[in-house]
Amino acid sequence: MWLKPEEILLKNAFKLWVTEKDNEYFVLQRRRGYGEGGGGLTGLLVGTLDTVLDSTSKVAPYRILHHTPDSQVYWSIACGVTKEEIVQHWDWLQQNIMRTLSVFDSSEDITSFVQGKIRGLIAEEGKTSLVLEDDPEKFREALLRFEKWFELPPEEKLVTYYSCSYWKGKVPCQGWLYLSTNFLCFYSYLLGAEVKLVISWDEIWRLEKTSNVILTESIHVLAHGEDHYFSMLLHLNETFVIMEQLADYSIKRLFDKEAFQRQPALSDPLQITKRGLEAHAKSEQFRAFFRLPREENLLEVHESFLWVPFSHFNTLGKICLSENYLCFASQDGSQCHVIIPMREIVNVEKPDSGSRALTVCVRGKRALRFSEVRDYQRLANTIRSRCGISASPQHSASSEAIRGECQSLINHFEDNPEDVTLMVGQKDCSKAVSTEALMTVFHPQDVENLDPKMLKEKMKEQSWNIHFSEYGRGTSMFFTRKTRDLIVRGVPEALRGELWMLFSGAVNDMATHPGYYTELVEQSLGTSTLATDEIERDLHRSLPEHPAFQSDTGISALRRVLTAYAYRNPKIGYCQAMNILTSVLLLYAKEEEAFWLLVAVCERMLPDYFNRRIIGALVDQAVFEDLIRENLPQLVDHMTDLSFFSSVSLSWFLTLFISVLPIESAVNVVDCFFYDGIKAILQLGLAVLDYNMEALISCHDDAEAVTILSKFFDSVTNRDSPLPPTVQQAPVGNNDKASHLKVDISELIREAYEKYGNIRSEEVERSRKRNKLYVIQTLEDTTKQNVIRVVSQEARLNPSHLDDLYNLFKRQHFLSCYWTMQSPALLHHDPSLAYLEQYQLAFQQFSTLFSLLEPWAFCTTKCTLSLWVFRLIDENQDGLVNFKEFCCALDTLYSGSFTHKLKFLFKLHLPPAFTGSPLHLKDQRIQNFIPVTEDSSHLSRLTAFDLPEDGVIRKSPERGRGKVDLQAYLKQWQNEILKKEENIKDLPRINQTQFIQFSKTLYNIFHGDPEEECLYRAVAHVTSLLLRMEEVGRRLQEPSSPPESSKPASSAAADESSNEEASSTTPEGSDTPSSHNSQDAGPDLLHTEWSFSFEQVLASLLNEPAIVSFFERPVDIQTKLEQAKVAQLKLKANK
Repeated sequence: MWLKPEEILLKNAFKLWVTEKDNEYFVLQRRRGYGEGGGGLTGLLVGTLDTVLDSTSKVAPYRILHHTPDSQVYWSIACGVTKEEIVQHWDWLQQNIMRTLSVFDSSEDITSFVQGKIRGLIAEEGKTSLVLEDDPEKFREALLRFEKWFELPPEEKLVTYYSCSYWKGKVPCQGWLYLSTNFLCFYSYLLGAEVKLVISWDEIWRLEKTSNVILTESIHVLAHGEDHYFSMLLHLNETFVIMEQLADYSIKRLFDKEAFQRQPALSDPLQITKRGLEAHAKSEQFRAFFRLPREENLLEVHESFLWVPFSHFNTLGKICLSENYLCFASQDGSQCHVIIPMREIVNVEKPDSGSRALTVCVRGKRALRFSEVRDYQRLANTIRSRCGISASPQHSASSEAIRGECQSLINHFEDNPEDVTLMVGQKDCSKAVSTEALMTVFHPQDVENLDPKMLKEKMKEQSWNIHFSEYGRGTSMFFTRKTRDLIVRGVPEALRGELWMLFSGAVNDMATHPGYYTELVEQSLGTSTLATDEIERDLHRSLPEHPAFQSDTGISALRRVLTAYAYRNPKIGYCQAMNILTSVLLLYAKEEEAFWLLVAVCERMLPDYFNRRIIGALVDQAVFEDLIRENLPQLVDHMTDLSFFSSVSLSWFLTLFISVLPIESAVNVVDCFFYDGIKAILQLGLAVLDYNMEALISCHDDAEAVTILSKFFDSVTNRDSPLPPTVQQAPVGNNDKASHLKVDISELIREAYEKYGNIRSEEVERSRKRNKLYVIQTLEDTTKQNVIRVVSQEARLNPSHLDDLYNLFKRQHFLSCYWTMQSPALLHHDPSLAYLEQYQLAFQQFSTLFSLLEPWAFCTTKCTLSLWVFRLIDENQDGLVNFKEFCCALDTLYSGSFTHKLKFLFKLHLPPAFTGSPLHLKDQRIQNFIPVTEDSSHLSRLTAFDLPEDGVIRKSPERGRGKVDLQAYLKQWQNEILKKEENIKDLPRINQTQFIQFSKTLYNIFHGDPEEECLYRAVAHVTSLLLRMEEVGRRLQEPSSPPESSKPASSAAADESSNEEASSTTPEGSDTPSSHNSQDAGPDLLHTEWSFSFEQVLASLLNEPAIVSFFERPVDIQTKLEQAKVAQLKLKANK
């Protein structure tokens, strides 16, 4: 590898290098301790020094130096792992450089020419792969070390690397941490002790920063039940963030693909870089903070001051620019931020060229003044280009004209508000879609009603109107601490829908997708899917006590919204709790607004909540448990097992307390949720437990604790609610205990913010990421235990062996997913399927794993026999093998009796496993079954059935769009229950082509065995005996046949004997078809078909003790599994 020329003052410092070749301008050296004469104490010391020090020598034992005769300074220009590699570089220098150097007169010119030439070679090599790295030179060296030490497949992408200490026991090992797309790797070499660690990201259970007495600060990784600690990192926070990003990336790509498909920025695992991960993390934080659509990415950040008119001072903060939004967030503790859609900007002005300030004019006679912007000119041009505004003219007359035009435009929009609607992209709604919130239809406000509750409602509205006049109204409103205070006090009924849309960001989604909902409603109308069936079942369970959902108006609107969303997002389709949430949204928002609010909740604010495994809710329950430990230590001391709170709080998170609180109180919780996100729900959960602390501590069991919480929720009221009693929800519990004090929801929310308002959203997100790994792995472990429990009922393998087999099987599935996003293996992993069907292998994956675990050599026809085994155990003929099918096959080969093993081999040579003459087997295999490339290996059995358009074999339809054939499932289940043990008499007879191939298979199995010759003779004897038996039987059936009929039998026997000799002398003997020899031996054999039953074959082989003892020889399963663990990844790397 060519290196960036670096100066070396001492050629043989510490005598660590030995010169092997030299000339006038170059020296080729070998590292002492490597190659000839290496080893011993010198080798240990040099190896240790090479690992600890950051130099090219620690990976490359050979190097080339450049020097000139009149100088003592040497320059390193190349290094090599092997002597062959360094000799190639040396030869290139001799042929291309040496002749040219004689032209130069001075040493400086020679050195300058050589350095320029080497840099040119490096630049040419790094044009493609290393162009995104910060320091290509060092990265090339690290990549060389990474490839040499860990022997991973060449497709594996190294992202970054760090020097650190790895704690193995109580002893730290200084070495290098390498972070790649799919693996965390560590290497250390100290005084002959080599430490090498390779952990795939999808195997990590815990990833967190820790500190203790010994380690002041370290990174803790839990994988395979083992703890790993990495410390002494120069940039620990940076390292941890990259590790966290890579682990999250792997989890989403391999386990949680519903979320991953929404992230095109990380679609190609071969293009992941450190810079890309950092940019992706910043964009995620940016979108989460400002509640922006997932298509937005953070493009620019500028530090500046923003003039805040309501406070009359400049607040320091950052301008964040994306494709369609200009956002500002303060950094001085004022909690002020503003979001300006580009579609709302009408002009950008620079008041004074010397002030580094710019003014952004927004519709509605509003302007925002940013000052002290370092690169204000470029920022102004960027905003103009994205808004389609021409640059500001230099002449004042033109500036005045533009200002006048802007003012007239603003006046026009104020006089004609319907034009604003058209400008932001709204379209007329379909007549079938409700254009009013259900609350305004079923409970219109009485303006003349002057009871205390209505007066208080009017005061709330007045407070918000004052707030709007000061801070703005609509998409460009200022969000401040005062906004949160108003939210905590309660939102007036009339403004609830508008504010929900604003705080959630749904207003931007609706404005940028005009007519989208109406089209969805029309397209989904009349569709019949599993999702629509579930929706119809739950429609009348959604707030049944509310008048709006006792009529067709409310039920129809709820049906349209839920069906449209299931059509939009078939990955989720419909999940329980969505109906309860949507019904509340419809009460206060128009139908289309309720749809976009549902989109915001399901896809941004509560990610992964409404999917098949409710991963998001489980993650937030884990976050809730962490917060309980931090904030309620008394409760933790009394109830050490906090899983009770997880089970109780599940409905709190899934329905935002709507299912446990009266509706008039629950909407106040929803107000806070749309403003503060999941943080508001967590705070309220802590406040509920804190309020009931004494009662919970004194309770004796879980049932009593559930009763306490249920009675508490029944006692929660909303004293300020203007809703009539017919609309308010009656308490669920019994009301006979009047002693239970009523709790006002506003007071409860205020207390939650006062006590637990210091919980930061950033901390919640970090806790989410940390717990998501554990939740996903727990679910995966539960799946594994269920699969092992089912398989153990049919296989004789012990649980530990099944556990290892499952890990190997699952990893083989992932090995085809690591280096491509197009692998259909990713599409086959569907958590909604039965446990046994979640991970499956296509033929290429199966063949690789089976070759590692098979008990016999199978010689040169290994791939062919793997194909037959695959066809045999693929019971439903879908081109995929599940874990149960795989284990049952291995169980037969490992632990089966002689009869079971022989029956397995016998069935390998019957359809569907064996489908034709071995003469054409190779062509048949390639054309009809095995694809040429691994990526399409799942589309096997192309001739057996037609594939869908997307090439994915589905065992069950997607939730959103397919109809499940329940009768087919019940029939399949019944067949499995009634399935009986196969009798050997039920097996069909084996014909001559199949029998010849069966004989060859036995020869291949015995190849390489110590008793090989004895086994070959036994097979030849059995073959001859069977042929003679067939000949006798034929004679008894046809007494009039001519005596020449003995010729085929003798010819066949001779053919088998010759086949035996060929197999024992040349390994290629198995490739020569016996049928070809049979054709030459005599034409009668082809015209006279003969066959054998399994009983005949079994009886003949039982007479050969050598064969019986071979098949009954015990297999060391544990050794096989250990060898497979080591070889699995290397086998992939060597392909």
